[in-house]
Amino acid sequence: MNLLYSNDTQGAFPRSWYAATAHERTPAPQLRGDAAADICVVGGGFTGLSAALHLAERGYSVALIEAHRVGFGASGRNGGQLGSGQRVEQTDLEKMVGDAEARKLWELAENAKDLVKQLISKHNIDCDLKPGIAHATFSASETAHEHAYVEHLQSRYGYDQITALSEEALRALCPSPRYKGGSLDMGAAHLHPLNYALGLARACENAGVTFYESTHVHHIEDGAKVTVRCDTGRVLADHVILAANGYLGGLNRRVAGRVMPINNFIAATEPLGEDAARVLTKDIAVADSKFVVNYFRLSSDNRLLFGGGESYGYKFPDIDKTVRKPMIDIYPHLKDIRFDYTWGGTLAITMKRLPYLARLAPNILSASGYSGHGVGTATQAGKLMADAIAGEATGFDTMARIPNTPFPGGAALRTPLLTLAMTWYALRDRLGV
Repeated sequence: MNLLYSNDTQGAFPRSWYAATAHERTPAPQLRGDAAADICVVGGGFTGLSAALHLAERGYSVALIEAHRVGFGASGRNGGQLGSGQRVEQTDLEKMVGDAEARKLWELAENAKDLVKQLISKHNIDCDLKPGIAHATFSASETAHEHAYVEHLQSRYGYDQITALSEEALRALCPSPRYKGGSLDMGAAHLHPLNYALGLARACENAGVTFYESTHVHHIEDGAKVTVRCDTGRVLADHVILAANGYLGGLNRRVAGRVMPINNFIAATEPLGEDAARVLTKDIAVADSKFVVNYFRLSSDNRLLFGGGESYGYKFPDIDKTVRKPMIDIYPHLKDIRFDYTWGGTLAITMKRLPYLARLAPNILSASGYSGHGVGTATQAGKLMADAIAGEATGFDTMARIPNTPFPGGAALRTPLLTLAMTWYALRDRLGV
């Protein structure tokens, strides 16, 4: 069974609110026969599109292969949150890699946010970019930790766009009875992820990138010239970039042992009208402190877009039930609300919840495992790989030095072991431990 085809129709976006409000783009043709390029990019999400764009702008010939359609995967289905920092808090990074490397990772993360905003501006991408993400906590101890972390970012890193929120201040923004405080980061942002991906694709086309959609890569042969073999043809290239993230499958065993696909789910309610103020009083996004994070925001037509729940197999569960349960915990008054759209998607995580960038061969680079923090990180990873191919590998090497250990048992045992671990965390969350 292949995650590329387990829950979706070939060449079609899932029935999501994003797809329903996406800007039109004519799909590219399928690869037929042999083709050649300086660079072949495998995967048409944020990573692959960013890599292709930055390489084409440097004058390389670029072929991008996508099994379905550009933006089909996690890039076109996610919560649309452009967060600050890495997926792991700076205090944890300082312990993991030391103060100097942690600061480099913070600066790269700030550059990632700036890169997304610059690309949107430069290429006139209409994707509803708005500032502001709140982090909401469930207990006094979590709130104290969050406030200490805010102070750490302010004093250690000079980051002045984040403020601590008391329970009263948090509820003034997000009137849920469940939250006890948190923070508000106005340097972070949220956007329509599918329209952002489609905007990057148009920028790529304008820069001369050749797209092959509905084209499934099944094998890669390394060598002085890399051969990318597909069901309907092959591409010969000087360099290959693997940018398939959770949909990489078995294309590379080294990556598969360190990067695990998991499924996450989102629902879009019916339009809330004036009742939207009972959900959020400002146009910000929210992510909370659950281990399996709840994340949400209002759409441009005043629907609640609520993400929550995970699964670890191939087939998606009942998405309505999966998302409705955590949503009602946060907003009990919405228990009878109608969902107009529900959808799932496959992202990828690593053991340390930090991205895995690697040089798999002298001319094969890979980036994946963004662990739910991919809007900025994936966009930047694509640029870092483009820079590395052009001989400017400082940023890529910094990310590649992050210690990413394989899952115990490798690809064969990662799913059952993670399922056991996540069951424990879910129990911990329910008990409030």
